[in-house]
Amino acid sequence: MSKQINLYNILHFFLIKIIIGIFIVGGSVVLSGELFNFIFDKTGTPDDIKNLIITIPFCVIALLSYIFLFRFYEKREIKELQLPTFTKNAIIGFLTGLFLQTLFILVIYFAGGYKIIRVNPFSFLFPSFLTALAAGFVAEILIRGIFFRLAEEKLGTINTLLITTILFAVIHSGSNHATFLSVCATSMQAGVLLSAAFIFSRNLWVPIFLHFAWDFAEPGIFGAINPGNSIEQSLFTNEITGPVFITGGQTGPQNSIQSLLLCAAVSLLFLWLAKRKNNILLPAWKRKNTETKS
Repeated sequence: MSKQINLYNILHFFLIKIIIGIFIVGGSVVLSGELFNFIFDKTGTPDDIKNLIITIPFCVIALLSYIFLFRFYEKREIKELQLPTFTKNAIIGFLTGLFLQTLFILVIYFAGGYKIIRVNPFSFLFPSFLTALAAGFVAEILIRGIFFRLAEEKLGTINTLLITTILFAVIHSGSNHATFLSVCATSMQAGVLLSAAFIFSRNLWVPIFLHFAWDFAEPGIFGAINPGNSIEQSLFTNEITGPVFITGGQTGPQNSIQSLLLCAAVSLLFLWLAKRKNNILLPAWKRKNTETKS
């Protein structure tokens, strides 16, 4: 009996759950990608058709592997991916991401640094749309659905926010063209903003579609640099000039001063709303003490 209890405790320790979750969900996506690439290489499928075919399966595989794993692992209903909440929360997430990216570009425009040279056909949006959609689903299921959610249950909301922010700062500090501003902006977006969207909504649809709109709008609509989406086609062919702290330089407008400040403001709004909804979790040991006293 004691061995069974110890095994149960080990398997349900939050770090073990994170490792198993990322391994199974991430592994499912990677293996399916390898399978698709093998088939496409044999058939000589063009890249445009390849992206069209694999995007939806990637999203579905990430979703289903997460749902089935944690329904079995945690023996619970997967409320963070409930379909009745999909439309409302997907719209909130998408509009938030689109709104922020539009504001970043407007700041550059009013500073005299954004000039539209040509408006391209709407078909130019398609490659960026597909790439961003897959990135939004896979990244947010892994980061917010597995890492953040499980760490938050044990460590509490504030501690997990700090850890996530520091991790993104450390990871980004080693990337090409990283600056102090770009590290701060990236850790604010990926560490705080998207996590705050999850804390506020307590579902994954908001951060998934915020991430999707973010990666879609910056390169796909406005033709700006996005480090995570190297698509060359965009709706607007433009010329961006001006100081690096406004344009973001070689890391794009998402790493500008306006991005840092606006994302901080929206993050605070999400967290304030989350607190009003009692969505801020104390660490597990403090919750136990509170329950014991009550």
